[in-house]
Amino acid sequence: MNLATALFTSSIGRKIVMAVTGLVLLGFVTGHLIGNLHIFGHPDEINGYAAFLQGLGPVLWLVRGTLLLCVALHIWAAVVLTLENNQARPQNYGFKHTIQATLASRTMRVTGVVVLAFIAYHLVHFTIGSGSSFFQGETYKSALDHYEMKHDFHFLGLLLVQKGEHVHNVYDMVVRGFQSPIVSGFYILATGLLAFHLWHGIESMCQTFGIKTSTWGKCLRFLARAYCIAYFLGNLAIPGSVLAGCLKPGGACCETPAAEAPATTHAH
Repeated sequence: MNLATALFTSSIGRKIVMAVTGLVLLGFVTGHLIGNLHIFGHPDEINGYAAFLQGLGPVLWLVRGTLLLCVALHIWAAVVLTLENNQARPQNYGFKHTIQATLASRTMRVTGVVVLAFIAYHLVHFTIGSGSSFFQGETYKSALDHYEMKHDFHFLGLLLVQKGEHVHNVYDMVVRGFQSPIVSGFYILATGLLAFHLWHGIESMCQTFGIKTSTWGKCLRFLARAYCIAYFLGNLAIPGSVLAGCLKPGGACCETPAAEAPATTHAH
């Protein structure tokens, strides 16, 4: 039996597939949040960041394809393992198992389905840029108009987007999108459920990799909980700031007054 066959035909193999794809997706949602937090800087920050990603071209589509494959494999492994567990579990064992299981582990399937629906909507909403037009019509669509960069955009000392370039106004698109309480509410609910999904998922992943041991299991649990709370609060801050009026279309609250504007920016 070769490695590929073992991964997809044995229970241990499917757990490894689930853990590996979970790790990839964990890295993605973490990076995605860090990128989204550029919204709290000057509009050039998130607009330049988005322009850089769009400029990756085929590489970006390769990343997207890899992520979609990981999502599909993660769901497949979860479904097959759940069916196997249900078939192998004795009838008189169910009550005891439910008592011992955590709420997060018992709701993994429910939170997983909601998160999947959220990913589909989120792609339509912000990647394609049309999901919120149902609530806000042309006002929202106008946010996709080109934006002229006011400053150079650097990352790790590298010039990624130059001043004067015209890019999509992602800042306005995000802010206008979250001005809808329905959109913001669904986003907060979904990211909360995703954090709750990770609450058990990270521990389960570490156990599969053999990282979770009796020696530092409590420390691992603490780190996983801390990550999930920080992840949720980070996601909550974006729509929460928009609804509170701290983030506004046009980035007026982030603009440097003309009298105080520096002659050069991001000097390296």
